[in-house]
Amino acid sequence: MVKDPVCGMEVKEDTKFRSDYNGKTYYFCSESCKKQFDKNPEKYVRERRSRGC
Repeated sequence: MVKDPVCGMEVKEDTKFRSDYNGKTYYFCSESCKKQFDKNPEKYVRERRSRGC
């Protein structure tokens, strides 16, 4: 299981909702979370870094 960077929900890596950004794959619980990430991926990557993940 991995964490959706938008909502924090745990999701399986075989989800169809995923995006690649800066050489890393991010996984999402829904199309809505994926679209939010795709609009501004740096926002979610930066938030994740600031939390120490």
